[in-house]
Amino acid sequence: MKVIGMTGGIGCGKSYVSAKMQLHGIPVYDSDSRAKLLTATDPAIKEALTELVGPTLYCPCGCGVMQKEVLAGFIFGNPENMARVNAIIHPRVLEDFRRWADAQGSKEFCILESAILFESGFNGEVDYTVCVDAPLPLRIKRCVKRDNTTEQAVVARINSQMDQEEKCRLADFVIVNDDVQALEPQISALIDNVRKL
Repeated sequence: MKVIGMTGGIGCGKSYVSAKMQLHGIPVYDSDSRAKLLTATDPAIKEALTELVGPTLYCPCGCGVMQKEVLAGFIFGNPENMARVNAIIHPRVLEDFRRWADAQGSKEFCILESAILFESGFNGEVDYTVCVDAPLPLRIKRCVKRDNTTEQAVVARINSQMDQEEKCRLADFVIVNDDVQALEPQISALIDNVRKL
């Protein structure tokens, strides 16, 4: 089975493209949502994060809910703390992905979708990488609408991510999701190209 890594900056529409690829029968592992689930449920992650961040990280009522503002305060503006948190979460996500991929059986392809595919080193788990791209003004517009937030907040999030041009440069393939170019021909071409490689 060939593993395709799917990435793209906020507002580029990588999840939308992944959903389109699922219509072609390609299973998708959403590492961002799985990481959130594991952070809330995996005892080893919870123990290590609590030891690192402090006892107030998870709700004291015992419901297992992480208090996001506590984690945000710990990592905001502190790359070293961010790296320490990632060193706890990322290996468990990779283990989870490998189990999931093994369970896909005889599928021809699967997709590892991750906003931080290159930053996390997850690209080392895939055969080919795809970056979904979109013009910056459109990305901002999409995020403002989707998240009901301000343009300033979206720009701050974009600026905190890896440069989109760099992601496109590192990727084996680029899909343009600009609401002008049709996605389906690009997806079909991607599948054909990966099949030939």
